[in-house]
Amino acid sequence: MDFIKVKGHDGLLRDPNTNSIINTKMSEYQEYVSRKKMKEEEQQKLQNLESDFANMKDDLNEIKTLLRSLINGSW
Repeated sequence: MDFIKVKGHDGLLRDPNTNSIINTKMSEYQEYVSRKKMKEEEQQKLQNLESDFANMKDDLNEIKTLLRSLINGSW
């Protein structure tokens, strides 16, 4: 299959059958994969923090409820 060089862009080729662009620089692809993995890890970290915060909030509400019960003599 013959690819066409993209003017002004080293390492980029166009597939004439599908008109898609192909990046032939492996280092750029690996950088992309690395950035994507880091972003996914950051998103997972944020989700974990949000979950932990929600759990702590629930725990505090439960503690407040128990303290109010103790103060009011409901035990």
